[in-house]
Amino acid sequence: MKNLGVIAVLLLGTFFWLQEEGYLLPEGSGETPFSTPLSTPDSFDRSDSSQQVQGRGVVARVLSDDNVGSRHQRFILELASGQTVLVAHNIDLAPRVPSLRAGDVVEFYGEFEWNEQGGVVHWTHHDPNGRHPDGWLKAGGRTYQ
Repeated sequence: MKNLGVIAVLLLGTFFWLQEEGYLLPEGSGETPFSTPLSTPDSFDRSDSSQQVQGRGVVARVLSDDNVGSRHQRFILELASGQTVLVAHNIDLAPRVPSLRAGDVVEFYGEFEWNEQGGVVHWTHHDPNGRHPDGWLKAGGRTYQ
């Protein structure tokens, strides 16, 4: 019987830790954590790359488009953890998110690449060749992919 109490305490502690880290969110909360352990700020210190991630953030800054090679709409998102990531959205393969400005909430699904500034999320569009998971951005009630 004593072992059951210890197991219950461990399970309860694990549950609260997972909820605090953003892995478990209240149903209907509208929040979406990264789909990998990258949702914790400490994870950004590692050189994790090429992982599919999902999340949401607030636009901190809209940058100019990158027009070298494939064109990308670029902006900085601040996640709930306080971490910032660059989003590079290919506008040759997907529609631009129109009228994007600081303070807008954007949800994303794409590939995370770590860098010294925190990282970049790209592949936020469909793959016309079907070899990569399709990504997307959601803003203002619309999906861009």
